[in-house]
Amino acid sequence: MEVVGFLQDEILATFQIVSSVLKFGNLQFIPRANMDGTEGCSLMNEYELYDICELLKADFRAIQAALTLRTLEARHDVVVTDLSASEATYARDALCKALYSRLFTWLVNRINENIRAKRIGKRKSLGVLDIYGFEVFEHNSFEQFIINYCNEKLQQIFIELTLKQEQEEYVREGIQWVHVDYFNNAVICDLIEKNNHGILSLLDEECLRPGPVSDETFLFKLTKACQDNPYFESRGCKNFLSDNTLSYQSFRLRHYAGAVTYSVTGFIEKNNDLLYRDLSQAMYNCEHPLLKTLFPEGNPRRTTLKRPTTTGIQFKISIGALMKNLEAKQPNYIRCIKPNELKQPMIFEMALVNHQVQYLGLLENVRVKRAGYAFRQDYNIFLQRYKMCSLQTWPNWSGLPVEGITHLLHDLPIHPSEYTFGRTKIFIKNPRVLFELEEFRGHRLNELATLIQKTWRGWVQQQKYLRMKKYQTVIAANYLCAKARKQFLLKKKAVTTIAAYYRGWKVRKQYHRYFRKNAARVLMYAIQVYIRRKYLLWLSRHLPSESPLCKDWPSTPVCLEETSQLLKKLYHKWRCHKYRSRFDQISRNRMREKVTASLIFKDKKASYPKSVSHPFRGDYVRLRQNLKWKKMSIETGDQYVVFADIINKVTRTSGKRTLQIKYRVPAADIFRISLSPYVDDISVFHVRANELTKKKGDFLFETGHVIEIVTKLFLVIQNATGKPPEINITPEFEANFGKENAILTFKTVGLPEVQPGQLKITRKGNRMEVII
Repeated sequence: MEVVGFLQDEILATFQIVSSVLKFGNLQFIPRANMDGTEGCSLMNEYELYDICELLKADFRAIQAALTLRTLEARHDVVVTDLSASEATYARDALCKALYSRLFTWLVNRINENIRAKRIGKRKSLGVLDIYGFEVFEHNSFEQFIINYCNEKLQQIFIELTLKQEQEEYVREGIQWVHVDYFNNAVICDLIEKNNHGILSLLDEECLRPGPVSDETFLFKLTKACQDNPYFESRGCKNFLSDNTLSYQSFRLRHYAGAVTYSVTGFIEKNNDLLYRDLSQAMYNCEHPLLKTLFPEGNPRRTTLKRPTTTGIQFKISIGALMKNLEAKQPNYIRCIKPNELKQPMIFEMALVNHQVQYLGLLENVRVKRAGYAFRQDYNIFLQRYKMCSLQTWPNWSGLPVEGITHLLHDLPIHPSEYTFGRTKIFIKNPRVLFELEEFRGHRLNELATLIQKTWRGWVQQQKYLRMKKYQTVIAANYLCAKARKQFLLKKKAVTTIAAYYRGWKVRKQYHRYFRKNAARVLMYAIQVYIRRKYLLWLSRHLPSESPLCKDWPSTPVCLEETSQLLKKLYHKWRCHKYRSRFDQISRNRMREKVTASLIFKDKKASYPKSVSHPFRGDYVRLRQNLKWKKMSIETGDQYVVFADIINKVTRTSGKRTLQIKYRVPAADIFRISLSPYVDDISVFHVRANELTKKKGDFLFETGHVIEIVTKLFLVIQNATGKPPEINITPEFEANFGKENAILTFKTVGLPEVQPGQLKITRKGNRMEVII
């Protein structure tokens, strides 16, 4: 399967379905009596069904109900009935057959898709049809009837194409012909498949008829409808002669290959081999990747109340499609003769061989072939294929095709008795003539190919000569151009050198004149360069402390004041960088938190300056050492503590400290943090509404470390979502407390410091005032 292109998932899915078929076969049903007097059943070995559900990824209850119950749907009513043990066994067998048959069809289609060559344009195709072969056993049933029906149809198309249509074509083309008689088995095919009167139609009608139906009623109805047909025989026929070989449960058909006796036992059941809709829907609802493809009728959107077609009608439709396909092709036949019934070599039973030659119509076929023509083709196609064999028709013929073919054949050594002209086709009697035509055509094609090669090679050499001539001209022109350019550059270089010497002499003369006039200025410039160099060397030996807090800087000459300020800034940046490089990761994180707090609260929050000198500890209640926290953190997966402190909840009911997780809010749900610009310790965390927080609303906390908790939460949200939350520092802002919104207004009475608990909160309608 891997070689022909199956994926690993497809191979596994195939084996799972085959395994489920084997498991379905192990299911057994126990009959039980229902309270309403009906008969039901239950599974004896449910463990087998559990294995099936695991293979097909199905629901156990759904498969069990589909196997033991049946849903009957009318236009407006739905009735659920129990299946008896025998009916459940029948449903199980039907499901197994459907699974295996549809999987086989899927495998064949999948292999064809993988090995199919890519189609480029229109192509001719070659197909091989292997016929079943006529089956006559000691006991013949529905299967042999269907197979022999297929052979009758194939024999019919063989007769149509080789005997009937060929003779009709000779008459239609105006060729003198003596008709050859043959046996046409169309009457037998009509007996089997004719609408409303054929055996298949009667069988289908009997299967769909309401009321008690059995094989005996079907045989009775069949005998009544077909008793006048000479190719049908049963004990109920009027003209039946006493024959002990024909039982009361059988009928006999005189096929083209001989008479066959069929037993009607099982005809109704095998033809009415239906798969209940409940089983199709249960298979479609499985999560197995192939079952939705194998059972498309189980889709609830495609559910129909129409009864599925029976087996016989399905086979009839399939045979009709095959016949239509064969009629569109040009068939060739290989007839196999069985020399003996023993399947042994070197044994030739004359009677058996004569019988096969007779019922296959080989004698009539040979008569038609010997009296007829082996090859025929339309004039246009024949002329297009062989026109190169004559100079009169090559390369194009402008007259009538039949005239062109006449000239063509006259130019070739072919006797006129070997061919005949029809109205639209030419007919060739002997295959040898066709072989000679192909040989003439092959020789002529070789000559034409040689001519094409000769012409092509001459044209290639001509193009090569023209290119070489063109290139020679280009090379000569470029050489002359390069030579002239070289001479020009030499002259230009000489002129440039002379001009440069002249300009240098002139510049030196001007410089000497300028130096004599500006000697004092040049001397001052030299003194300034000396002062700068001396100062920089002195500064390198008297640099101040490397501490970033040191503000000392050596005195500087007036002329280097601007340079001194630039050096001071560069030196300060260097020692800050050197100071930061000594930090470990923990110190870097703390410094990052302090810098973030400065960016958020500097010049915005009155209590910020007081917090600058205090390091951020994070865990103020030693939560990491708490045994109860360690146990709870293992359960919740919370291993890292960013901040832990005891806070006061404002506008919330107070409770005991139980060290339980009361609220678990994702960091991404906090989109804004609001504070006042005063020295209070109140902060509001604005949370997006969801199932957890829509009843609680925003969180209003009071803590002695408000700068630290806001800074850490700011960094946590930024790391989690990729963007920082909004920090709102204002004396008045809005907050949501579950069912209503409130506006918080902060006022200060001028106290220098406020301890937790010294806030006065008043509420007026939807407005809350916090007095500090």
